[in-house]
Amino acid sequence: MPELPDVPDLLRTAVHALGGKERRNQLTMASAVAHCIDTGEHLAVQAGTGTGKSLAYLVPSIRYAVRTGRTVVVSTATIALQRQLVDRDLPRLADALTESLGRRPRFAILKGRGNYLCLNKIHTGLAAEPPGDAELFDAFALSRLGREVRRVTEWSSSTDTGDRDDLSPGVSDQAWRQLSVTARECLGRTRCPVGDDCFAEIARAEAAQVDVVVTNHALLAIDAITGISILPEHDVVVVDEAHELVDRVTGVATAELSGGSVSAAARRCTKLVEDEEVDRLEAAGESWASLLDALPAGRWDSIDEGVAAALASIRDAAWAVHTAIGPAKPGTDPEVAAARSQALAEIDEVHDCAVRVLTSFAEPDPAQRRDVVWLAADEIRGAVRRTVRMAPLSVGGLLRARLFDESTTVLTSATLTVGGSFDGLAAEWGLPPQEPARSDTGAASGAEPPSDSGGTKWNALDVGSPFDHARSGILYIARHLPPPGRDGPVPAHLDEIAELVTAAGGRTLGLFSSMRAAKAATEALRDRLDTPILCQGEDATGALVEKFAADEATSLFGTLSLWQGVDVPGRSLSLVIIDRIPFPRPDDPLLTARQRAVESRGGNGFMAVAANHAALLLAQGVGRLLRSTDDRGVVAVLDSRLATARYGGYLRASLPPFWETADPAVVRRSLDRLCS
Repeated sequence: MPELPDVPDLLRTAVHALGGKERRNQLTMASAVAHCIDTGEHLAVQAGTGTGKSLAYLVPSIRYAVRTGRTVVVSTATIALQRQLVDRDLPRLADALTESLGRRPRFAILKGRGNYLCLNKIHTGLAAEPPGDAELFDAFALSRLGREVRRVTEWSSSTDTGDRDDLSPGVSDQAWRQLSVTARECLGRTRCPVGDDCFAEIARAEAAQVDVVVTNHALLAIDAITGISILPEHDVVVVDEAHELVDRVTGVATAELSGGSVSAAARRCTKLVEDEEVDRLEAAGESWASLLDALPAGRWDSIDEGVAAALASIRDAAWAVHTAIGPAKPGTDPEVAAARSQALAEIDEVHDCAVRVLTSFAEPDPAQRRDVVWLAADEIRGAVRRTVRMAPLSVGGLLRARLFDESTTVLTSATLTVGGSFDGLAAEWGLPPQEPARSDTGAASGAEPPSDSGGTKWNALDVGSPFDHARSGILYIARHLPPPGRDGPVPAHLDEIAELVTAAGGRTLGLFSSMRAAKAATEALRDRLDTPILCQGEDATGALVEKFAADEATSLFGTLSLWQGVDVPGRSLSLVIIDRIPFPRPDDPLLTARQRAVESRGGNGFMAVAANHAALLLAQGVGRLLRSTDDRGVVAVLDSRLATARYGGYLRASLPPFWETADPAVVRRSLDRLCS
């Protein structure tokens, strides 16, 4: 094969073909990614909005894949970015580079097995059976569920992909679970009677033949945690939206055990084992439910003998059912085989959860335990569902062993530095600090001792942003306002919001720390303002964002998904209002346990966990303002602590270098001029 052009030349070819402009920071990033791939040293690269970071990592990745014949995995946190890569960026880039590379680069998207229809469930009739937790649904919900299942069953005969995202309109999660399987439930291609036509297996086979596979952080985590080879063979991984990696991996590694889940698993086995074994497990589930009803919600630092005994009873009863089901027999009817596989998956999940809790508390020191365990009380359709959840205290060790030790990894996002340093996120990823910890913040302390990861080599790079933040935007901190309360916006805050939105003529994205606060502000201000306000939850989020972007006078108020999911360039968004610093809830069992673990090693738990969490989310929210080089506007933070608290400087160091002011009159005049 002839020598391929180097990365700078390929990038220039791509930029020219796509009608873009050459940017120094984009070339810097592409060269750094190429160096990372060549040397095997990991790279964390922060690239601001508008840098063109997708192109900067795709060009060297494609060149490497074409040159070596090895697949590169690109992992994202959101479906929106996956679609952007697969539907827009990669097709255009492949066309642009075909001549230079000697062939057209190939790419594919790969999702978890649960995103695809299971033909075996449909053919055997299992999809039409009521769910194991049917008692949680009322009659109306069950009838709607049946209608959705029938519609998807009909769709299964016409779809080429079986991909849930290709179904329009969509269906509820409950309906889709009836028609799909987890990796544990799957019979496997060779044993499944329709294995050759399996949508998930076809997608996986196609992914093994391409240069770039686009997937998500959850599937990347499943591939690492389970040890089951889901992704094709690879030795380079690009993690886009890397600020989300820890939360997504933690989510995959989180499990739960409720009385309902134990009883539902038992009922799955009624046709497979003797009644005595099923009754024993059901009784254990009922006892577990009664026990949880008598306990307060919150984190468990220890368990008493009664809880330990109940868990042991569940463990032993579940294992007895598993043993009674026995191994699969050759020639078993497909419907029976599918029912057996699904029952075993649920039984093993119950057994493993009980073992996981008992094993965690075998370690007397909470800071040294693998898992954090807590009792959650969630309100679902007017009823309270009590369940024990367990999540890893840290995922750094897992990422280090299953990601960084296995593949050369590029981690990128517009927001990777907190307090001006990469070390906060690096510690959560399981990477060693690149600079000494600072005693005033403790930000480099992280969740695990640095010595555990000292052999992992990585480089950090901030390529900056194409925006001139000081000329394009104002950071207004309303230090004259009282500190925000937990019960929603106070009158002084509502007055401030009304004045700002009026000065901006609408055009406002209001980011609130809770849905309750967003709804309260919407209700209070609709009567006071002449411009319309949309509120998250009144329609699908995507539809609300479209309405907001289409009408310059409209404002949009909402919570978490809007902090990271809105891309509205132009005059429709001239003002971003943030009601309070987005610290995690003080009663969050997982984050408080992580803070305590840092403090047990002499670090500053608040700064290493709560402040880092707030800094990243704050930076994401502030990043909604400037989406193109022509944008201008104001970010207004109504939480005076950003200016007055000791940690305020640390949080501000995580934000773009806007021109700062605390004078409301200056801001209102600026908005008047900007929006006139």
